Amino acid sequence: MGKRVVCAMSGGVDSSVAAALLKAQGYEVIGITMEIWPEMDQAEMAHHGGCCSIAAVEDARAVCDRLNIAHYVLNLRERFQRGVIDLFRSEYLAGRTPNPCIACNRSVKFDELLSRAEALSADYLATGHYARVAGGQGGYRLLRAMDPGKDQTYVLYGLGQRELSRVLFPCGEYEKPAIRQIAREAGLALWDKPDSQEICFVAGDYRELVAADAVRGRFVDKAGQDLGASPGVANFTVGQRRGIGISADRPYYVIELRPGENRVVLGHREDLLGYGCTLEDVRYVQGEAPLEPFDCTVRIRAHGQEVPARVTPHDDGASVAFHQPQQAIAPGQAAVFYRDAECLGGGTIARAG
Repeated sequence: MGKRVVCAMSGGVDSSVAAALLKAQGYEVIGITMEIWPEMDQAEMAHHGGCCSIAAVEDARAVCDRLNIAHYVLNLRERFQRGVIDLFRSEYLAGRTPNPCIACNRSVKFDELLSRAEALSADYLATGHYARVAGGQGGYRLLRAMDPGKDQTYVLYGLGQRELSRVLFPCGEYEKPAIRQIAREAGLALWDKPDSQEICFVAGDYRELVAADAVRGRFVDKAGQDLGASPGVANFTVGQRRGIGISADRPYYVIELRPGENRVVLGHREDLLGYGCTLEDVRYVQGEAPLEPFDCTVRIRAHGQEVPARVTPHDDGASVAFHQPQQAIAPGQAAVFYRDAECLGGGTIARAG
């Protein structure tokens, strides 16, 4: 094809195979790896499999050597710290449950890297995400990957027409076992490398990142009755059962977080049910909000099930009404809209109900 593509390479098998597939298709491939960890965290991140650590950079470089393609390393530590880690901490301290992969895709991968690709006169930016892009008269569409167990459209819902016109997802057409087989046949030493953990920059418990700023508070029940001391809202998420440490006849669950009062509201399993939620920062793949309410399926957590719902767009967001009550609707998480295989967009859950 002769076109140039910058491939974001994390040092994992997916992005490595993405580069191999593109080269086999005739693209001029340039590998780029983000360096995002502070110096003090490198060894720990490498031990726990964090992407883009020094060890991961070396893995990506070895793949590029094997494929005989150029490889560059970008120092994006400050950008990642500000746009992902600091946001992650502040959201938990505000009683919300963030998804850092969405923040990384939005502020780093498909912003900074796409700009770098354009600076290198590349026609496309490619990643190892499991998703597909389709074009047509109605514009570009974001589609689920062929492997439903690896599909990553949930964390890509914020991509719009500009990004989708310049992005390639080579792995989206394959199931994961086939990706590993391609890597093995290409002679890539990391063909059996384990997948990285979901929150790549958290080596242990995420609470370690917020411990210094977390303020102790109180547990209360739905009626406001005091149930005892809590380590603070930053240490909990809606739907959490473990780690509460209060004995009762029936198990307690976290049903609400009130950061202004530093109260963790406890209830029982049935208290987690909700029929809807209000969204903020809503984005639509097509670029514009529909003029009327629409029916679709909605997923409210990365590995959750899609459920039927009606979405009503508003000037400042949208509201979602589920056909059946859903458990643990957590502010800070994303609600993502689907119609059949197509991801329509989504937004951040501002509040349940």
